[in-house]
Amino acid sequence: MTSRRLTVADDLRRHITTGHLGPGERLPSESALADRYQVSTATLRSALALLQAEGLVEKIHGKGNFVRRPLRRITYVGGWGILDPRTAADVDLRVTVRTTSIRARGHLTALLRVEDGSPLTEFLRLSHDGEVPHSLARVYVPRDLTPVTTPGDSAPETWVETGISLPSTPPAEVHETVTARLPTPDEASALRINTALAVLAVTRVAADIAGRVVEAALLVFPGDRVDAVFSTHHVIDESQVSR
Repeated sequence: MTSRRLTVADDLRRHITTGHLGPGERLPSESALADRYQVSTATLRSALALLQAEGLVEKIHGKGNFVRRPLRRITYVGGWGILDPRTAADVDLRVTVRTTSIRARGHLTALLRVEDGSPLTEFLRLSHDGEVPHSLARVYVPRDLTPVTTPGDSAPETWVETGISLPSTPPAEVHETVTARLPTPDEASALRINTALAVLAVTRVAADIAGRVVEAALLVFPGDRVDAVFSTHHVIDESQVSR
């Protein structure tokens, strides 16, 4: 099975890299490809999985397998990050958002330093370059700090295309934890990636000058289309500089 799988993957890869199958083009059905290569459907799907892991093919549920369009890399700027158009390198990504009123439970109480059951607003944001998902963010804000310019308490199934809301005052402190890991099934589905492709996961907690958490964000980026940049700015005490 392994040799047959590699033979099928090699031939499809050659068709893609030489342009015989162009970006965005739909591949024949899996049954048709299995007949063409005289392999089982399981072997054919295993070959497609190799190409999906290489970023050459993407499978869209209910539609089929497509040659993946060239990916545009985005830059996550550490500190106040991709949700801030003042620092994000690629601000022309289309963003859809789903807004839900929830109560703090479990890990959210620790992240936001609030009591169990405290009212929060959850922003589930998905950014796209054309039709290709680029990042997924779950942002949590205490209810009394929720910007009034947000889409409001939309029903859970409602997605609204929107700009990016910013707090009136930038946070005084931002703490970020960055992890490389495999995506959850929900993340892989939302980002349309293979579950074997690593993602860059960022947990970001922002606090005001009084130490109150004003936002907790759980950000997920496919590992094959993101660069993360973190800068440190040193403040020089001029009184200690010799003249």
